[in-house]
Amino acid sequence: MMLASRLQMVQQRIAGQLQQHLQALQPADPRLAEAMQYGVLNGGKRLRPFLIYATCEALGGTTEAADAAAVAMEMVHSYSLVHDDLPAMDDDDLRRGKPTCHIAFDEATAILAGDGLLTAAFAVLADAPAQTDTQRLQLIRLLAQAAGAAGMVAGQNIDLGHVGKPMTLAQLETMHRYKTGALIRAAVLMGAACAPLAPAAATLQALTDYADAVGLAFQVWDDILDVEGDTAVLGKQQGSDLAHNKPTYPSLLGLEGARSKATELIDRAQQALLQVPGDTSLLAGLARYVINRDH
Repeated sequence: MMLASRLQMVQQRIAGQLQQHLQALQPADPRLAEAMQYGVLNGGKRLRPFLIYATCEALGGTTEAADAAAVAMEMVHSYSLVHDDLPAMDDDDLRRGKPTCHIAFDEATAILAGDGLLTAAFAVLADAPAQTDTQRLQLIRLLAQAAGAAGMVAGQNIDLGHVGKPMTLAQLETMHRYKTGALIRAAVLMGAACAPLAPAAATLQALTDYADAVGLAFQVWDDILDVEGDTAVLGKQQGSDLAHNKPTYPSLLGLEGARSKATELIDRAQQALLQVPGDTSLLAGLARYVINRDH
């Protein structure tokens, strides 16, 4: 119950924060502004902002100290979804239970809305009021590395390059450590960067181990939901990975093997948290939620 309540609080808080920052951005074109809002204010679990807040608080920080990082992270994540849904990529027409951005507007506007969200994220971090200059630079560096060619963008390109092609389990894990895991790892480390004192190296390593395990478990469970989930609950088309002939964990391990893999990863995440000082109960709860969700 505590986790559900906190997730709801984060969802409400980040929606308000995003709205404020989008209004302050003042996009020059009303249609672009509408598409950007559509892409980022259309619901979602907000797990990455949750990880930022939970990590910051576990290390003695405040919710307010993590606001800018959470906003920037969700802008980047939402941009990635807008672009991921495009005809040139996954060609999806449903996201979070609503028409995808390029369906609701048009393809060119969706591309530019994603571009606008991506660049706005770094403006938010550059002006973060609760951080020192050193912290702002660290946050910008972490997000840029995770979102770019050394992280999420690389994972997406690997994914697109292997549609309809065989992939080993090791190759699949490498792809998802970039595509999904990079932003989840960055969320945890950005939360640590928002804490009042710089964490020890051992703490950062434990948080990295936790994030890597949770990020991979998240993707394994997504693959399971793509097989077993319901479109109305998922908010996106069930079976889309199968329709696109994409390699998945169930296709390589079977459903039971994939479930075992997800459980093993969450056990690994829980073990990593034992090395982190402070109250990590929210992080532990989030790890369990990742492999018990229905969407």
